Order: sequence, then structure tokens, then C-alpha cells
Amino acid sequence: MAEQRCNWATSEALAHYHDTEWGVPSRNDQHLFEMLVLEGAQAGLSWSTILNKRAGYRRAFSNFDIDKVARYTPQKIDALVLDEGIVRHRGKIESTVLNAKAVRQIQAEHGSLADFVWSFVDNVPVQNAWTSYKHAPASTEVSDALSKALKGYGCKFVGTTICYAFMQAVGMVNDHQTDCTCYSRCASLGRKGRKKNAN
Repeated sequence: MAEQRCNWATSEALAHYHDTEWGVPSRNDQHLFEMLVLEGAQAGLSWSTILNKRAGYRRAFSNFDIDKVARYTPQKIDALVLDEGIVRHRGKIESTVLNAKAVRQIQAEHGSLADFVWSFVDNVPVQNAWTSYKHAPASTEVSDALSKALKGYGCKFVGTTICYAFMQAVGMVNDHQTDCTCYSRCASLGRKGRKKNAN
């Protein structure tokens, strides 16, 4: 029987991302930072555009090593504005460095970026039950709160819609369609994470 996917996974690249990453609970700070950057970079663009440039982003931003990116100089930013492997938007590039510095502060105060962002869902993924992805919201009160908190640390390109897309990507919310093969798998991973956190 063929695998069922959410109706937005319309290309090979999107299908691979959908099947292997989207909605899978992540508590790795480096990956969380990567997704925060990529979701912000997507603003005004398609997710396919960002996925196609993902290798370029990893190269340009030191595989999203938070400490390294936080030390990027104005000269490094100038060079990245000319880098065709990423979206050459100075504001988005500058925000990546700014956000890395903010994440370091979050880590210092909260132990990890993961502990900080997951606290907004009480460390348990929100399990939705959409029959079609078009029913999923663009933002929620939780993404509003996360956006406000990140902005409080000086983060940029972290509006509530970007934060909700981030939450979907890193499994803080399971927005796979109920007929999608990945729905039950991500739900199961969420339950395992809840048990682990309870121990």
C-alpha cells in the first residue's frame, strides 16, 4: 500500500523533508536553531526555495554552530550578502547572527534552547487532528507567546506565523493530516518524549 502524505508534500524534496523531519520532536539546540533560521529565511518565499538552499545555509552558517555564528563579524555578513547559496537578504542574514547571540543568552538562562521553547507546550507535543492540512492554523496563542518571548531576547524574523511554522517543523505540534502515514509515528514519538521527560 502506498504511503499517504500531507497534501503539501508535492515534490521529491518536500516529500523527503515531510517523511523524515517535519513534525518529528526535536530537542537538539543546533537543529532547533537551524529551523528557526530557515523558517525566518522563508518569509516571503516558498519552503521549496529554502530547502533547495539548505546545504548552502549549512555551509554559510557553520552548520548552525550557535557559538560560531554569534561571533560573525560585519565583514563576514558583507561576504554572505554576496553568497548565492543562500537568500541574499541583508536583514535576514544579520538576524541570524543576532538570533545566535540571543540563543546563547537563552541557553545561559534556561539551560538550553530546547528547554526554553518546549516549555511553551509543557514539554508535550500538541496533537491536532486535521483531515486536511488546509485546516491547520497559521498561528496560535502559543506561537504568539513564543514570538513575544523570543523578541524579548532581541530575536528578529520570529513573528507568530514563523514561530508556528517552527513549532510544526520541530514537532512541538503534530499537524500531519490524520490520514498521513507520519501522523501516528509523530504522535508515538511525542508520547515517548513525554515518558522520558517524566522520568
